[in-house]
Amino acid sequence: MRVLLINQTYHPDVAATAQHAHDLARHLVAHGHEVEVIASRSLYGHAGAALAAHEVVDGIEIHRVGVSLFGKRGIAARAADFALFYVAASIKSLQVRRADVVVCLTTPPFISLVGMMLRAFRGSRYVHWLMDMYPDVAVACGVLRPGSFATRAFDALNRWTLRAADRVVVLGRCMRERVLAKLDGGGSSRRRSRSVDPARIVHIGVWSDQAEVRPVPREENPYRREWGLRESFVAMYSGNFGVGHDVETMLAAAERLRHDPRIRFAFVGGGKRKPAVDAFVAERRLATAVVAGYQPRERLDASLSCADVHLVSLREGLEGCIVPCKLFGAMAAERPTIFIGHPSSEIARVLEEQEAGLVVREGDVDGLVAALRGLATEPERARQLGANARRALASEYARERSCEAWRRLLERVVAEAA
Repeated sequence: MRVLLINQTYHPDVAATAQHAHDLARHLVAHGHEVEVIASRSLYGHAGAALAAHEVVDGIEIHRVGVSLFGKRGIAARAADFALFYVAASIKSLQVRRADVVVCLTTPPFISLVGMMLRAFRGSRYVHWLMDMYPDVAVACGVLRPGSFATRAFDALNRWTLRAADRVVVLGRCMRERVLAKLDGGGSSRRRSRSVDPARIVHIGVWSDQAEVRPVPREENPYRREWGLRESFVAMYSGNFGVGHDVETMLAAAERLRHDPRIRFAFVGGGKRKPAVDAFVAERRLATAVVAGYQPRERLDASLSCADVHLVSLREGLEGCIVPCKLFGAMAAERPTIFIGHPSSEIARVLEEQEAGLVVREGDVDGLVAALRGLATEPERARQLGANARRALASEYARERSCEAWRRLLERVVAEAA
């Protein structure tokens, strides 16, 4: 079959959606399918065209269109960049060969409209890969007001694109529950009649590659030398510091533990809230904290293994809107995770079911401090939780397993159209 992937970010970008899309594309090519990608010429969050307009990588034909003019300078600037990509991606999608199935991610929001267009005009099947729920994320983060005209308009648009999809792929059980509740509508018989068959909402979680990310022993880890961490117990947050992530609880815990010589913090990555994290560490002169940018994918195993425990957070109210994929990299590195968020989140459920970490609520600084001190005092317990995590990844959350589920799904969708 011929597959078209559409997302603003793609390899070699470091954004999680870019890496997962590339992993899926490589898997499909390895099984004899043709894959084309439409993405942006700009790296995520940066202005200017840094990437080639056309190239073939790992047997995947990549078409890059549009240019980010503003990067992340504000909501209006980002909306303008999104609009430019919508137009350029729509034009390019009509110029490339017809795809049997189109997979649309959610960067930018509602890029799934291009998939709907191709379904209508070219007869392609359309699968919605729901990485984030819009406008739910914007409402929960205070960008849009609940019940406003814009919120109601965007919500109606979201329902429309979800209903139009041949399949909607969600990242967690909490996200599936939220989608079904949104599409069911409840109330009137008219709304109930427009609800979607639950079988069309498919849960395929994100993943990590246990072959690519392997545990690196403490004594061999270059980051422990480079960052001066030595034998400290290291709590790391690695990845995107976005508006949906609770950084306040982590930073308050770091400040509370500044005089505990056993425990160090590493805040690694980028995103909208990363400058605030860097500023907090600098202003309070937290010598126990290291700040760094995104690390190269080829050094990811060493970077993630540098930690003794990973921190993952999600602001409460965003359960089902976002499922942070940071957990699975930590699991690959054989490290436990402390999740800061609501127990109903997919991340909390995985940690509990697999005995791979701990959960504390947003704002519970005392709980986070106690959890960190407990693991630092009982390193064998931390190692056991990490071993459980690595074992669970191999059996439930490995790249090969998830990509194979995707392959079977897409082949089934195409076969239904025959």
